[in-house]
Amino acid sequence: MTPEEFRTAAHELIDWVADHRARIPDLPVASSVAPGEIRAALPGRPPESPEPFEDVLADLDRIVVPGITQTQHPAFYGWFPSNASLSSLLGDIASGGLAGLGITWQSAPALTEVEQVTTDWLRQLAGLDDGWRGAIQDTASTGTLVAMLAARERAGEHSQESAGLQGVAQPLVAYTSPHAHSSVPKAVLLAGFGRDNLRFVDVDPVTYAMRPDALAAAMAEDVAAGKRPAVVVAAVGTTGTCAMDPVAAIVEVARTHDAWVHVDAAMAGSAMLLPEMRHLFDGVEGADSLAWNPHKWLGTILDCSLLYVRDVDHLIRCMSTTPSYLRSAVDDEVVQYKDWGIPLGRRFRALKLWFHLRLEGAEAIRARLRRDLDNARWLAEAIAAETDWRVLAPVDLQTVCVRHEPPGLDREALDRHTLAWADAVNAGGRAFVSPSVLDERWMVRISIGAEATERADVEALWALLREHVAASRVVPTAP
Repeated sequence: MTPEEFRTAAHELIDWVADHRARIPDLPVASSVAPGEIRAALPGRPPESPEPFEDVLADLDRIVVPGITQTQHPAFYGWFPSNASLSSLLGDIASGGLAGLGITWQSAPALTEVEQVTTDWLRQLAGLDDGWRGAIQDTASTGTLVAMLAARERAGEHSQESAGLQGVAQPLVAYTSPHAHSSVPKAVLLAGFGRDNLRFVDVDPVTYAMRPDALAAAMAEDVAAGKRPAVVVAAVGTTGTCAMDPVAAIVEVARTHDAWVHVDAAMAGSAMLLPEMRHLFDGVEGADSLAWNPHKWLGTILDCSLLYVRDVDHLIRCMSTTPSYLRSAVDDEVVQYKDWGIPLGRRFRALKLWFHLRLEGAEAIRARLRRDLDNARWLAEAIAAETDWRVLAPVDLQTVCVRHEPPGLDREALDRHTLAWADAVNAGGRAFVSPSVLDERWMVRISIGAEATERADVEALWALLREHVAASRVVPTAP
C-alpha cells in the first residue's frame, strides 16, 4: 500500500469509525454470536492476492461488529468502564503511523520523553508527590507482576543474581484481599512465591476492605513459622464491590516487617483526580508501587496502564539487561524504559494519553467522573428505597452491588432468580450488567462509567431491572 492508497483508505476507515460510534446507542449492548460463528464466517485459507478495501470494511460491519460487546454503549454497566475516547484514538493512530521502535532511548527519544512527561502529568493530577516515577505498561496485570518481582527481589536480597528463590533461607510470603483482582494471585504464582505462600487476609464483613489487624496476625504467624513477609497488595477498588483497602494502616503493618506494599487501583485510580475523593487513597504515599489504568474510567483507549514506583534504582536492578548491541553513548543520561518492565520493545503508548489530555483537558475529565459518581449515588438511593431490593456494599465510587430478594426463597432459589433476571437483562440487548458472587451468593454489579452514560440512561436501567424482575416467575421455597 502506497501513502496515497493509504490516504484514501484511511479517510474511508475514519468515516466508518465515526459512523460506528454514532450508531452505538442503536446496537445491542452484548454480542449474541454463538461460539465459532465468527470463525466460520471467515475463509479458512489466507488471501493470495489483494482484496478491495470496500470488502474489508463490509466485513467489519457484517462479521466483526456483531461479535463485539459494545463497551462504549451508554447502557454498558458490566465489569468496569472500558472507555476509548476518540481523542485518545487519534493518538493511537498517530502512534501506529509513526511506527516508533521503542527499545531504547536512542531508537526513539520522543517515545521515551513524551512518556516521562505524560506519566508525570498524571502523577500531578492524582495529587501524588514527586517521589513517584512512572512508566506505561500494557495492563495492570503486567504492572502487578513487575511489582511482585521487585518485591521478591527486595525480600530475597536480590537472589536472582545468585541461586534465585532456591537459595533464599526463608520462604517469602505474599498477602492480599480475597476480593483482589485475579491478576494478583496470578502474579504471586508467576513470581515464584508458590500457592502455599499466598495469604488471603480477612476483610470487614460490611465494607469488604482488608482488616489491618488480620494482616498483622497473619504476618506474625508466618514469622513464628520461620517465613518472611515479603509483599502486601492493597486492593484500592476491589473487582467485586470496589472496596477500598485501608492503605495507611496496611503500610504501617507492612513496615514492621519491611514488606513491600503494592497498591492495585486499576479502575479506581482515576478518582485520585478528584480532590474530594483522595481520602479513599489515604496512605498511598507510603506504598512502594502503585498501578492504575487510564484505559478504564479515565477514558484513554486500551492499552494504557500506569505503574509508579518509589525506588526506580531497585526496579532497574531487578529488570535490567543490556546486550552490547543496545549500548549507546548516552546511557548514563537517559531513561531506558526497557529496564522498567518485562518487554524490550514497546509501542508509543504515551501518545494516546498525550492526545487525550491535551484535546480534552483535565477539568472535562473531572466533570465526567463527578457525573458518574452522582449517577451511582442516585441509583443506590433509588434501589435502597425499593421493597425487596438491597444494596449490598458501600458505594464509595461508581460500582453499585445489588440483589432483588423476594420473600420465601432459600439460598439456592435466590441464586437462580438472580442469575435469571441478570441473564435476561443481558440477552435483551438493552443493557449489560455483571453477575458476581459475594459472600457465596450471586448478586449483580452495576459499574457506571461509560463515557456516553447520562442520568437518563441510568434511570432507564433501573426501570429495565424492575421490568425483568417483575416478569420473572419466582416460586417461594416450600417450608
